[in-house]
Amino acid sequence: MARPKSSSVPPARKVSTVLRFSLRDANRSLPLISRIVSDIVHTHNVAAQLQHKIEKSLNLKEQADLHEEMENKIDRLTEYVEELTLVGCEIKDYEIGLVDFRARHQGRDVCLCWKLGEDHIYYWHEQTSSYAGRQPVSVLVEG
Repeated sequence: MARPKSSSVPPARKVSTVLRFSLRDANRSLPLISRIVSDIVHTHNVAAQLQHKIEKSLNLKEQADLHEEMENKIDRLTEYVEELTLVGCEIKDYEIGLVDFRARHQGRDVCLCWKLGEDHIYYWHEQTSSYAGRQPVSVLVEG
């Protein structure tokens, strides 16, 4: 997950109660999740571009102005990530908009895996695995 180099995005506040989604509820939440994640991806991209401009600039005033603008974008990015966390999801990749939803499979916690642009959730993975360990939701046994 790439983030701007000079400033990191503070971790989102943890939700005190673990939220678990059914596949149906997670799919129903996608219009909202999609809007939030789209904002995250866009804002992250703008912040990364500003970071690049700061690194290339030789003008100290311009660097300071760009740095302030980048910090504002990072603050906004943090707000979007917190909003997503409050809904019960976790952003896994800021560049492509990869999101995990906590769910249950055969009595254990797993993650439903969704990527910005997908119209439904098609995959899930174990909590100890990642995007590479995805399995189709057709084999998911909820509960």
